[in-house]
Amino acid sequence: MHRPFAALAAVRAVSAFYFAVTASSMIVLSVPSSLSAQQMPRVTAADYDRASAQLGPSLNGLVAGGAVQANWLADDRLWYRTAAVGATAAQIILIDPAKKTRTICDAARSNCPGVPATADDAAAGGRGGRGGPPGAGGGRGGAGNSVTSPDGKRAAFIRDWNLWVRDVASGQEKKLTTDGETNNGYATDNAGWASSDRPMILWSPDSRRIATQQQDERKVGDMFIVETKVGHPVLKSWKYPLPGDSVVAMLSRVIIDVDAAKVTRLQTPPDFHRGSIGDNITMADYNWSPDGNTLAFVSSSRDHKSATFRVADANTGAVKTLFDETVPTHFESRTGWRMLWATNEIVWYSQRDDWGQLYLYDFLTSKLKSKITSGEGPVTAISRIDEKTRTIWYAANGREKGQDPYFAHYYKIGMDAVKGVAPVQVSLTPDVGDHAMQLSPSGKYLVDTYSSPDVPPVVTLRDGNGKLVMPLEKADISRLVATGWKPPIPIKVKSEDGKTDLYGMMFVPNNLDRNKKYPIINNAYPGPQSGSVGARTFTAARGDKQALAELGFVVVSIDGRGTPGRSKSFHDAYYGRMGRDNTLPDQVAGMKDLAKQYPYIDIDKAAMWGHSGGGFITADAMFRFPDFFKVGIAESGNHDQRQYEDDWGERYQGLLEKTPDGKDSYDIEANQSFAKNLKGHLLLAHGTMDNNVPPYNTLLVADALIKANKDFDLLMLPNQPHGYGNMSNYMMRRRWDYFVKYLAGAEPPKEYEIKTVTRPVP
Repeated sequence: MHRPFAALAAVRAVSAFYFAVTASSMIVLSVPSSLSAQQMPRVTAADYDRASAQLGPSLNGLVAGGAVQANWLADDRLWYRTAAVGATAAQIILIDPAKKTRTICDAARSNCPGVPATADDAAAGGRGGRGGPPGAGGGRGGAGNSVTSPDGKRAAFIRDWNLWVRDVASGQEKKLTTDGETNNGYATDNAGWASSDRPMILWSPDSRRIATQQQDERKVGDMFIVETKVGHPVLKSWKYPLPGDSVVAMLSRVIIDVDAAKVTRLQTPPDFHRGSIGDNITMADYNWSPDGNTLAFVSSSRDHKSATFRVADANTGAVKTLFDETVPTHFESRTGWRMLWATNEIVWYSQRDDWGQLYLYDFLTSKLKSKITSGEGPVTAISRIDEKTRTIWYAANGREKGQDPYFAHYYKIGMDAVKGVAPVQVSLTPDVGDHAMQLSPSGKYLVDTYSSPDVPPVVTLRDGNGKLVMPLEKADISRLVATGWKPPIPIKVKSEDGKTDLYGMMFVPNNLDRNKKYPIINNAYPGPQSGSVGARTFTAARGDKQALAELGFVVVSIDGRGTPGRSKSFHDAYYGRMGRDNTLPDQVAGMKDLAKQYPYIDIDKAAMWGHSGGGFITADAMFRFPDFFKVGIAESGNHDQRQYEDDWGERYQGLLEKTPDGKDSYDIEANQSFAKNLKGHLLLAHGTMDNNVPPYNTLLVADALIKANKDFDLLMLPNQPHGYGNMSNYMMRRRWDYFVKYLAGAEPPKEYEIKTVTRPVP
């Protein structure tokens, strides 16, 4: 079923490209019949140079300052490192909030008592508390392949599918488990779409025990990709469950006594490889009691519709279920949950009132005690909980009226009602923009860093109630502006329903002529786990959006319904209709609305491109709106969720079900099912060693297009992963060429090479 070349059988016309032809020869660009190459207007290498100058490598170094990593001292003073424009060395700055003073420390720190002589901003603390608990493992790309115990004495690691520990001081190793075997290992980090060698574990606070799981994938289906080389190709295979598979990865939860090397299995059936945060297991779904005798954890159903809170006795493995939350679509916890062991309470995240809110449960009775937060705008992160003062600091979107609803702001709130009156949230970061907070250990002060796509970062010091104490830093973008750089334009448009406001960004040529007409390119990402725009913070470049604009286009990104960060109903807009809706109606409506707002947009020349989920939506756009979208570039698209890892599709599309016509509930959402509708120019691209979205997704679409006798272009990037690695610039250039030729009707410079454009400092 999962043979590596099964999808190639019907596409022999392109198979030679896949294995034997260099990437540079894989697309044949034809000249429209109405024009000869000599008659077409030309875009020059100088034009591409101007576009390349708008890429991150050329611009990011032109922004200085605007960042503070606060190191808090015991008396609420703080110090940080900064570098002014033109400075030969960084400065250490000491801030005294009580006196509202700012001191530049001398080399010996003699004028800055308390600041270490070896001050280094790498030691910064108090950064907001978004990270996992101490002793937690499983973060992708973390520091090494072991997890150190809270006391720093031992490090846990995986060897031959079993869990081991190493004594940090002596280097002596001890095997903790003995029955691990191939594809049935302990602490394994394999989500199908991505994996690492780091163990997925959580140490108990006293460093005596480890909470983890044995992950059984022995009967899970395999995925194959093949490395192209001279001689015998190299086959890579690994366990990769798909939606509808009868067997998927299962977790048997265990607690390990490290000194005794004793494994205690929790007395509960195996759980599906699922987590309450994202589409992978997470150690944030475990929480140890301070004495290490009790473990709280959350189990998620295969379809993500239910999250069940459980507690285990670490000595016996006995498990008690406290409560369950089940929703019609998918349960999601943006913040995770927290245990308050001293008071036997649980801080729980739920979207039950259509907004992400925090709730307080009684750990002993399993009953809901109170709703902590309320009002419009989802809570997105818990920064800190002070159990003594009964205060929670948290981030939330959309709670400051009149601002972009995706801007994150910070608040604090008490956990208890006073005389029957619900707690009142206190706004700590009111300035317009997207915020990050660094809270002092005492909670009396905070460092607030904020910016927006068109406003560079500003850093201020505020007191514990959000009152401004003093400014700290501001980014210097004078060198950036001197190049002629202009920020993206924030936009607001109406969705397909004509009522809902959608937000995004627009990029126009720096030499925009409002009397001309410009084709419009939508760089889209449908979600549902994220959106098109990405972070709302300031950055000098956002991929190659401005670069494309410099070639004579208007480029837009719009966060349509179905993307997160707003209400639950907004996020669920196309649940179960991943291909039929896929936020496309909103994208089309938003582009048409923009054309009314900005007459220089030529809505009759509309295009789309995207990567991964953006590749999926781009092909979908070309097939479902063939008269609107004239050109599309679909990179690494997960075009059929039956050919992508199980967790993602089953989370947003629901479980695969057979339909009366002999097909299934995923068939109508798959792009190849509608490939016959193609009218415009479509470029499909994929890396042949993509272990996230296997390349067969794109080949399924190519197969359908060939069978429908449709002209299209195919670019397979040999040996490249999901992000194209060292062929990224080549793909970017081919993207520019494609839009220049087929959307602008011009001839691009031949085989231009994208390089970093260096600028003299003004």
